[in-house]
Amino acid sequence: MFCLKQFFSTLPRNIAGCFKGWILLWHVIAIVLTIIFVTSGLDWIYFLDTRSPVLRSWAFPAVRIGGELPLVLPLVLLLFGILLRSGKTLSISFAVAQSVILGSLISSTYKAFTGRIHPPRSTQSDLSHFFRFGFLRGGVFWGWPSSHTTIAFAMATTIFVLLPRQRAIGFLAIIYAFYVGLGVSVTIHWFSDFIIGTIIGIVVGKSFLPKGMDAWQQDTPLPISVP
Repeated sequence: MFCLKQFFSTLPRNIAGCFKGWILLWHVIAIVLTIIFVTSGLDWIYFLDTRSPVLRSWAFPAVRIGGELPLVLPLVLLLFGILLRSGKTLSISFAVAQSVILGSLISSTYKAFTGRIHPPRSTQSDLSHFFRFGFLRGGVFWGWPSSHTTIAFAMATTIFVLLPRQRAIGFLAIIYAFYVGLGVSVTIHWFSDFIIGTIIGIVVGKSFLPKGMDAWQQDTPLPISVP
């Protein structure tokens, strides 16, 4: 019950936290970097240089993995937390779920206003600089930034922050996020869509760090109450 209350009590604060202080600066940096990639032609050059069928066959599973794992992982962690009566695992499950929600919410909001056209099937027309600014002119499925990448990095950074003593798991999570990001950047998104996400994980992860951190570090099972 405590983890569920923590989930809802921290949600509004973490939404606001993703746009405050130095984190707001990162949003600005992400936008500036995108402008540089688009106006300099680097997005189109990257697109042309990654049309290899072998590369695309290696990268395309990232689209499916990046879409399905955010739905499965919080549920798996929740189940293990209940079965093992582990407050640590249960708290991480809710933290990861919140990072997925925030990643989807923030990326979809940006998409609703940017309406960026996704990469074409052929290399004949440079569409890398086409945006449909406004509200819902391009929907919230395609566009800038990539939801796959945003959510993957939000999840990975949350796990990294919450497991300071298990860095191997944290680094595996970051590798997963890079695979998803690079995978979608050569299939369904532009390279400059591969931005934002880490900041969400930092905000969520820090908000879920328990005051009784010693209990986590000692791997002591915590008493939990599940609604």
